[in-house]
Amino acid sequence: MQSSAVNYKCPGCGADIPFSAEKQCWVCSYCGGEFQLEELEKNQKENVVKKDILVEDKDVYRCESCGAEIIADENMTATFCVYCGNTAILKDRIHNSRIPDYIIPFKKVKDDAVKAFVRVVKYKPLVPREFKTKKNIEKITGIYIPFWAYDFYVSGKINFSATDVHTWSDVRNRYTKTDRFHVTCSGEMSYDKVLADGSSRFSDDLMDSLEPFDYQELISYNQAFLAGFLSEKYDVDNDTAILRAKERTVNTTISLVKEKVRHQTSTMTSHSLDIKSNEVNYILLPVFMVNTKFHDKQYTFAMNGQTGKIVGDLPISPLRTILWSLGIYLVCFLIMLGLYLGGVI
Repeated sequence: MQSSAVNYKCPGCGADIPFSAEKQCWVCSYCGGEFQLEELEKNQKENVVKKDILVEDKDVYRCESCGAEIIADENMTATFCVYCGNTAILKDRIHNSRIPDYIIPFKKVKDDAVKAFVRVVKYKPLVPREFKTKKNIEKITGIYIPFWAYDFYVSGKINFSATDVHTWSDVRNRYTKTDRFHVTCSGEMSYDKVLADGSSRFSDDLMDSLEPFDYQELISYNQAFLAGFLSEKYDVDNDTAILRAKERTVNTTISLVKEKVRHQTSTMTSHSLDIKSNEVNYILLPVFMVNTKFHDKQYTFAMNGQTGKIVGDLPISPLRTILWSLGIYLVCFLIMLGLYLGGVI
């Protein structure tokens, strides 16, 4: 089986050139040249030299910059060479599956993610020390996550049980009146680009929490934007992902309609919603992420690479919790003792 990795080269000096989220173009770290996509593609077409090699393992690739072997798992479409640090875009991984329709390029840089991570853990004294180390912070990586994006048309009706409670009193008694209602709401709604995570590697709840993304910056996919970042291809297909997208749409519809029920309390009792998919797109969205294992459990910190929104869960060290509890107890004890000896108590 032939496998190859392609690197985009600087038109000025020939070095590998990554996409700069800060400048929104491709910037060479060697000669300082800045190039737009059209210049990069023209240079690539003029100078591309295919170096496909025969390998026994489908997950082994050859870096075009230094010749070292690159190991990539089955869903990775862009990775880094551990020897020279250059980006390797695994083009056969892309072309052997559905090519993304759109991509939102990174707008935040790694330094933004590092500062956000440090800011989050700085005032968390119970977070384990190893989670705050420079080595762990440097593992923060920009990665394009695959998503399915659905346009839905929803029609039907939703039934609610609602109540209004009124109380009043006179000189003798206090009265309570409860009015109960059956409310039916019917209508139509449309949704643009309801997201469903296309990778089983990442938590759906975590990916949902990174929303919203600004779709005004959604552009046609070009693999040149992968340079300088990791990238995954989907392993959750459209037929599976649409079920979750429809579930999200139903929950959102019920929540939005419930807000319009003008009663003190309301509970959804039943619904008959028909959801039709008008269009589906396969898109890549930018995320900075770091995973840390603590006591055999994975903890993930993530930042939206477009908006800077941060989400994630942080571990709590049992030892640091005990020490902080003892410290607080000791401080309180000394204060009470001081007040007692001073005659205040």
